[in-house]
Amino acid sequence: MTPNSPILEAKHIHFTGIKGVAMTALALCAQDLGIRVTGSDIKEVFVTDATLARRGLAWLTGFHPVNLKDKPDLVIFTGAHGGFNNPEVIAAKEMGIPIMTQAEALGEFTKGKDLITVAGVGGKTTIASMVSTLLDSAGQHPSFAVGVGDIFALNTPGRYDKEGKEFVTEADEYAVAPGTDNRPRFTYQNPKVLIIPNIEHDHPDIYPTFKDSKKVFLEFINRVPKDGLLIACIDNKNVRTLLKQTSVPVKTYGFSPDADYHLLSTNCENEETRFTLKHNGKTEDYTLKVPGKFNVLNATATIICGTFLGLTGSHLVNGIKDYTGCKRRIEKVKEKDGITYYDDYAHHPTEIQAVLSGLRDWYPKRRIIAIFQPHTYSRTKALFEEFAQSFGNANKVAIMDIYSSARETDTLGVTSEKLVQEAKIYHNEVSYTQGHKETLEFLAKILQKDDLVVTLGAGDIFYLHEKL
Repeated sequence: MTPNSPILEAKHIHFTGIKGVAMTALALCAQDLGIRVTGSDIKEVFVTDATLARRGLAWLTGFHPVNLKDKPDLVIFTGAHGGFNNPEVIAAKEMGIPIMTQAEALGEFTKGKDLITVAGVGGKTTIASMVSTLLDSAGQHPSFAVGVGDIFALNTPGRYDKEGKEFVTEADEYAVAPGTDNRPRFTYQNPKVLIIPNIEHDHPDIYPTFKDSKKVFLEFINRVPKDGLLIACIDNKNVRTLLKQTSVPVKTYGFSPDADYHLLSTNCENEETRFTLKHNGKTEDYTLKVPGKFNVLNATATIICGTFLGLTGSHLVNGIKDYTGCKRRIEKVKEKDGITYYDDYAHHPTEIQAVLSGLRDWYPKRRIIAIFQPHTYSRTKALFEEFAQSFGNANKVAIMDIYSSARETDTLGVTSEKLVQEAKIYHNEVSYTQGHKETLEFLAKILQKDDLVVTLGAGDIFYLHEKL
């Protein structure tokens, strides 16, 4: 962070929407810097509640000008909860208190350090968490802000360490403040290392066509400096295409034999994933404690990053093995009465397929019941056919009502009932279960010993586990 940064100059920062995963991570970084942190949010339970409480960070319920009565030095806010039109943001401007979006604030926190960031659709959080764990395991004192409830090996999703050189985070292509500032959130980032596991069409409310998405990704890729590194998965055809349009330093990885870091094999046993990686004619074996070939790819990107930063041998092997997952990313929630419960944030067809494939690798003989809550009408409509075909590795599928974003007012004519009918073309066992109550009733009727239940979605589906 630069000496004249508004973050460093602040003695008190108020976070409007502090319970959002990205905001919580920043609030923890601010607290590490000795800054007084206050915040406000809605009453709804968030995955970050326990993390904030553990750090003694209480929050006010609701958004009111009176929440700024202590006149903080800075107000940080998100595009959610009204963005620039939030009552607290409006009041701050009227009171002469500087305001800053979460995207801009994240950029400020990363200044003065070597930024390692992850872009793409699916994998950002996991790779950022893996890299943070690897660097921490190797004694590198990384700073990081990861949009997740918790990174289990680190016991926090955010940390600012003045001693370390690196700052690890995610690069989100979504809008800074939808409708007001539609620039990508990663506008404020200048990476030394950029990791891209995939590129797919997402956020159709901001990027109507895939061409629009690819344009901003390419612009971001071209920010990588000559002494930096782009780490790219060439198994993804869209990434492979963009690599032809850039001249930044790059290392590729994947199961493709064309990759600089070539994955030779994977093997699952006793809830561990073992894989062999080949580079420059040499092979190395690694063990990973989370499922899925996509996580093997994520771990490979992490290894390349660690190697670029000077880590070798046992630091890499042990750092990968030390990673034990993070909140809402193939999170094993509980085992009860012979039934295993998992939860994942997956809200894009590619993510759903990856999660179900990973669970099938670990549990080839279990009956997998997937409960999916679509997130936003615009995404569901734009990727309707892809969603319908994404449940192949589940034995039974239940689809809940679409969880609408606060920024949406139009259903666009899409419903979960229609999605169920389309999914039935590709899968024999698909049911429409409406809300939480009906979904719980559905599960109560069908659950058997040895079943595996996985909840999927970016809305409030994770609440189901309290009742289950």
